[in-house]
Amino acid sequence: MTVFPNSLPRVERNWLATAMIITRREVKDSLRDWRIMTPIFILTLIFPALLDVTASLAIDWAAQFDASIVGERLLPLMLMIVGFFPMSFSLVIALETFTGEKERNSIEPLLSMPISDRELYLGKMLAALFVPLVASYFGMTVYLFGLNYSVDWRPDPLLLSQMLLLTGLKGLVMVSGAVVVSSQTTSVRAANLLASFIIIPMALLLQAESILLFWGRYNVIWFIIAALLVVGVILVRMGVRIFNREDILSNEMDSLNLPSIWRDFKGYFLRSPQQALDKRAQPTFSLGRIWRNDIPILLKTHLGPMVIVAGLLVVAVFIGLYFSPNYPLPDRLIDLASVTEAGFNELDQVSMLPGLSFVGIFLHNVRALVLGLLLAIFSFGVIALILLMIPLGLLGYFAGAISNLGLNPAVFLAAFVLPHGILEIPAAIIATAFAFRIGAALVSPPEGMDVGQSLLYTLANYAKVFIFLVLPLLAVAAFIEAELTPLIVQWVY
Repeated sequence: MTVFPNSLPRVERNWLATAMIITRREVKDSLRDWRIMTPIFILTLIFPALLDVTASLAIDWAAQFDASIVGERLLPLMLMIVGFFPMSFSLVIALETFTGEKERNSIEPLLSMPISDRELYLGKMLAALFVPLVASYFGMTVYLFGLNYSVDWRPDPLLLSQMLLLTGLKGLVMVSGAVVVSSQTTSVRAANLLASFIIIPMALLLQAESILLFWGRYNVIWFIIAALLVVGVILVRMGVRIFNREDILSNEMDSLNLPSIWRDFKGYFLRSPQQALDKRAQPTFSLGRIWRNDIPILLKTHLGPMVIVAGLLVVAVFIGLYFSPNYPLPDRLIDLASVTEAGFNELDQVSMLPGLSFVGIFLHNVRALVLGLLLAIFSFGVIALILLMIPLGLLGYFAGAISNLGLNPAVFLAAFVLPHGILEIPAAIIATAFAFRIGAALVSPPEGMDVGQSLLYTLANYAKVFIFLVLPLLAVAAFIEAELTPLIVQWVY
């Protein structure tokens, strides 16, 4: 029986220095592997030289049509590509960190080393990042030296700083995500399949950055750098939190046991919050208990996320108000006076109210919140917040635009939004807060639960609150919006 060092008394030591021992071991192994070093060497020396020639030809071709700016904008774009391609090999190294060791039967001696899980995880992650990052920076250096001699181009120091930060942070995100995948799978094949969830978003991000660089929107790059930094920190925190060497040895094969997944989800859903994690408790359904006990407790435990969501919605409204003077509406776009001259049946044609029925409004709101839930799983809850902030930002913008037209924004919001919004907005806040908690559960699962169990547990809580609280609120709000809000608008205006 293997005795792991986490269970032994340990003396205080520098955890980073210990992690670097693992890093040096892994880097030496990577440098000796010609299958890794050969493509990195090609992408570091030959690929930048080819792009230097391509850049020279592109600048000469653009100059023939008096479009020199096209060639100039291509140069930083190619610099970013030169840094990205060697960095993409970090995925190959990172995916091999644990699953490759296990397939080569060398994982148990590694896991038996007298170091903590955090030191082992960080050492492996830094090793997977080191070689590709050095290769990327060296390739960018070769590219810049070539351009300096061929077309006499040197990047602005601020632009060069952005490219270096983008390359390093992309590597951090890809490596930290790949190491998490490697530590949770049992085969390299499964790890490579799951790596598509990493490389596809990175490829889409690369396309977005290409558009920004080609348009010269360099200021927006700083927001991407900040977002990558946040995601990288989250993934590192997630990896340190969920990494467990005993699980790596005990997991013999990857399997999708649907009956077991459904059984666990149903247990979390049917049991009360006090007994949800106790699998010995019998799952029973009681509508009265759900209303009297479960929902109040779940709302209380999610008070923090709800406060965060509500605060961000207030920020979104003020952002909309801030930008409304810069983008005024045309004077005749909103003619509220015409409402008084029209009947109720023509109201949706002369006002801003959409011609939607109760069913249409209800289904639209449900689809929006469910979409936020699905995207929250893949974005740690961030996109769910953004999807809810956008309409509130537009609401603040229209309130400011109404004020610029000489109308009272408070009366406008009271007539158009307050009747149904008093129920719809709290329902959206509750649903988004629970979706945000799902994203947080992936980063930091509750004690004694792995990522899969944590996801099922938070999904069950979301489903319970969504079915028994959010849906009724949305139904009543949709009825008010379809039947009563038009009458109130017609009466007010």
